[in-house]
Amino acid sequence: MEKVDHIGIAVRDLDERITYYTETLGLKLLKVEEVESQQVRVAFIDAGNVKLELLEPMSEKSTIHGFIEKRGEGIHHVAFGVTGIRERMAELREKGVRLLSEEPGPGAGGAEVAFMHPKSSFGVLYELCDKSGKGDK
Repeated sequence: MEKVDHIGIAVRDLDERITYYTETLGLKLLKVEEVESQQVRVAFIDAGNVKLELLEPMSEKSTIHGFIEKRGEGIHHVAFGVTGIRERMAELREKGVRLLSEEPGPGAGGAEVAFMHPKSSFGVLYELCDKSGKGDK
């Protein structure tokens, strides 16, 4: 793990939350995009030494929708920046860490992502986020 890349925050209304983070807190909006494969609309907020990734579900099929229904809005995951995501996944499996997928999937900003099962990390959902050779998130 190279660094904390971002903190994912589940929100019901992305536009309303962007206003809070930019106007109330004075942080800078970097960009907004949709990740069709995960059925989420995403806003990236510059919080200085880390980015905040606001996640709004685009449909009831989105895992973010289920998260909000079960737990409400709030911190969803912590993402670690990695290079060689497949190798990192293999290393974690060798150490007994359960992952939520066999292969990395597409993430926002062109990154490849994979998630560690929260039961393997003491209740925290961690994301591996590989931007090497990809667009910046």
